[in-house]
Amino acid sequence: MATMMAPVEQREVLRCDHCALVQFRRIDSLCRRCHKSLDVEEPAPVPVTLAVVPTALPREDSGLQVASAVRDLRLVRNLSQRQLAGRMGVPRTYISKIENGKAMPTIGSLERLARALQVDISDLLRDAKSRHQGETAVLTADPFLAEIAQFVGQLDPVQRSIFLNQVRELAAGRRRMA
Repeated sequence: MATMMAPVEQREVLRCDHCALVQFRRIDSLCRRCHKSLDVEEPAPVPVTLAVVPTALPREDSGLQVASAVRDLRLVRNLSQRQLAGRMGVPRTYISKIENGKAMPTIGSLERLARALQVDISDLLRDAKSRHQGETAVLTADPFLAEIAQFVGQLDPVQRSIFLNQVRELAAGRRRMA
C-alpha cells in the first residue's frame, strides 16, 4: 500500500518594521507582538523645504562607541560575556546587546559596568582612539614595559608569538598565586 504525502504548505516569513519580531504571516497580516500591520506601506511623499533640512545629521553611533568600549575593555581583561554579566548581576544576553549596540545602558548600568571592568565610567564613554592612546600612555610609562617594547619590534612573527605566550603564562601564574 502506497502512502501519499500531503504537499508542504509554503508560509511567508516576515519581520515586523515596528518591533522587529520575525514571524509567519497571519491571516489578518498583523504582528503577533505589537498588532501593527505587516504589509509594507509606501510612505507619502513629504515636501522638503530648505528651511527644514538640517545642515548636519545627528550621529546615531554614540551607542556603538560605548559598545566597542565595553567589548574592548572586556577582552583586555580576558573576561567572557558570562563572567562580566556575573560580576554585574545581569543576564549574559544583556552584555551581548550592549556590545552589539542593540541596548544602551542606563547610568546605573554604566556604573556597574565600570565597576565590573575596574575602570572609571568616563572610560566607557570615550571614543576608541582616545581610549587606546590612554592605555598606550599607561603601558609606556612603565620602564620595564618600555624596555621590552624596544625588543619586541625586532622579533619575527614566530618569535613574537612565543614571547607573548610566555608572558601570558607568567601573568596567569601570577594571578593564580595572588
